[in-house]
Amino acid sequence: MKRSIDRILTSHVGALPRPPGLPGFGPLAEDTPPINPRVAVAQVVSRQLQHGVDIVGDGEFGKIGFLHYVSDRLSGMTKRELREGEEHPTISVGRRDTKAFPGYFGDRGGIFPFKLPVVACTANVRFIGQDAIRADILNLKAAMAVAGATEGFLTAISPQTVELVMPNEHYATQEEYLQALADGLHDEYQAITEAGLILQIDDPGLAHAWQKDTSWSIEECRQYCERRIEVLNYALRDCPAEQVRLHFCWGSYHGPHATDLELRHFIDLLYRVNASCYSMEGANPRHEFEWIVFKDAKLPAGKSIMPGVVSHASDTIEHPELVAQRLVRYAELVGRENVVAGTDCGMMRVHPEICWAKLDALAEGARLATKHLWSSR
Repeated sequence: MKRSIDRILTSHVGALPRPPGLPGFGPLAEDTPPINPRVAVAQVVSRQLQHGVDIVGDGEFGKIGFLHYVSDRLSGMTKRELREGEEHPTISVGRRDTKAFPGYFGDRGGIFPFKLPVVACTANVRFIGQDAIRADILNLKAAMAVAGATEGFLTAISPQTVELVMPNEHYATQEEYLQALADGLHDEYQAITEAGLILQIDDPGLAHAWQKDTSWSIEECRQYCERRIEVLNYALRDCPAEQVRLHFCWGSYHGPHATDLELRHFIDLLYRVNASCYSMEGANPRHEFEWIVFKDAKLPAGKSIMPGVVSHASDTIEHPELVAQRLVRYAELVGRENVVAGTDCGMMRVHPEICWAKLDALAEGARLATKHLWSSR
């Protein structure tokens, strides 16, 4: 992944507002004319460049969602309705919050106030998404060639995040299930890097782990995460670290996040992932303060960070000066060449007009930070 050699580069986490007519997690309106995914990707890549994004993605237009797309690309994954008395697996992203604020979550209908199917593993897992990932790669590279983009990325989910929210109903042990997921997802990872693209691993499961079991101590949670990082690195075999970007977040659902595990408790574990860049939330009010972690947890040589400096969690558009201040804080601790301006999480969560305005603020803030960081030395 390119480094910010002579200016602060810009990118984002992946998901962008989907155009009408592009299949997604929900059904399309009957009167919506379909759009060819290749056309949609070409349009969104061109628009990213127009709004100042340097390292572009396909908007995740080839997937139904950042996580549930694996139900189409891994065998053995079955969608079903929630059983009577069953807790939906997605509650694991904020179990401590739901206990701390039961009235709030009760009034809004849960962490995700809409019905989701349960996706469970019911047979052997193997990768069957060769055609889908091939299409993602071809669509993005074709769009980049036409638009003149020089670096692009595709996202893929981590084994441990799948394990966390898609229950094992087939394998004898959880370890067998986790290993099978790693073997299956490896094929997708390798296809992306072999195509010369950046592979972004989406791994909210690492920070979510703290929410999985409310009886855990921090050390017990760390032990759980250590094993999952070993498995992730196994899944990343054959993928050059310089082409891997790790994105982690704290679930990104709109809510209090008052019980999130602070970054200082697991940043050393993140450094063990075979990735060259770490993408994290840095703009929302619960986690903005965590830039200071890099004062003591020194960034390893050859690594870079992509902090979120605009957030998906608010419709307020950040002022470019604020974006610049955030970037400068990080740069002064890890080095200006080791910072890429990013978003907290997927920007499809805000209205399209707000999304693109936030990316404008991101780009302008990066320009202001560049002026400060390069003119002052």
